[in-house]
Amino acid sequence: MTSATASAVPTDRGSAAVGVRATARITAAARGCATALPVLDGDGPFELRRLRSRGAEARVCVVGAMSAPLGGDRLRIEATAQQGAALHVTSAAATLALRGPTSAHASYDVHLTVADNAELRWLPKPLISAAGSNLRQTWTIDLAPTARLVLREELVLGRTGEPPGRVTTRLTVRRGGHVLLDQEADYGPGAVGWDSPAVLAHHRATGQILIVGPGFDAAPPTAQALTDPSQDGLAVLTPLAGPAVLITAIAPGGLRLRHLLNIAHTTRLSL
Repeated sequence: MTSATASAVPTDRGSAAVGVRATARITAAARGCATALPVLDGDGPFELRRLRSRGAEARVCVVGAMSAPLGGDRLRIEATAQQGAALHVTSAAATLALRGPTSAHASYDVHLTVADNAELRWLPKPLISAAGSNLRQTWTIDLAPTARLVLREELVLGRTGEPPGRVTTRLTVRRGGHVLLDQEADYGPGAVGWDSPAVLAHHRATGQILIVGPGFDAAPPTAQALTDPSQDGLAVLTPLAGPAVLITAIAPGGLRLRHLLNIAHTTRLSL
C-alpha cells in the first residue's frame, strides 16, 4: 500500500487548496471456479481488505484510514471485474463528507468496469453529508453486453441535529458502449429546489439500487410503487430502456431509507 500526499489542488477560481490526492484500485480475475484479486492497491484514506470469499465470489471491504473526503480532496476508486469474475465490494463504515481546511469542493470519483459474463456487486455503507461540506461525486460504469451489476447508493443529508452539506452526484452507465443511464442530482445549500415537494420535501435521506443483467431482456419488470402511501418515505421501481431496473427511495433518515431499499430489493428483485 502506498501513501497519499497532500498537494496543491486547483480550485474553480484558480487558487490553490491543500488536499489529498488518492486512488485505490481493485481487479478481480476468474481462476477456475474461483475469483482472484491480482490487484488490490489502497491509497491514502482507502485501505482495502480481503474478506472471506463466498463460492466463486471474491469480496473486498473498503476501510477508511483517515478522515475523508475533506474540502480540496481528490479521491478515486477504480474496480474491474474481468471476464467471468465475480466481485463484491462493501465498506466498513459510512463515508463522512466534512468541510475541511479549505472552502474548495472535494471530489470522489468511482470508475467501475465489468467484462462479459462477469458480475460486480458494489454495496457500500451510506455517504453522510455533514454541515459545511461540499462534495462532487461521480460514478462512471462501463459494462459488457453480458455483464451483471448491482450498485447501491445511499445519501444522508446532515448528521443528527445539523443542516446538510452540499452534494452533487453524477451517475453514467454504459452497456456495450451505449448509454444506459445518465443522471445528475444536486442537494443541499445552493442547490435549486432540492427540498421542494418535487424533490425531497421534508426527507433527508435518498438512495437507489441499480440492477443490470441480461435476464431482464426476456422479462423486464413493470414500473411500480413499492411502499404504502401512508408510510413515511417512498420507494419506486423503474425499468430502464435496456436490461436494467432502478429502485429509488426517499426517507426521513438513514435507517428508514435502508429498510425501504432492503425490502424493495429482497422482495421484488434478485440477481
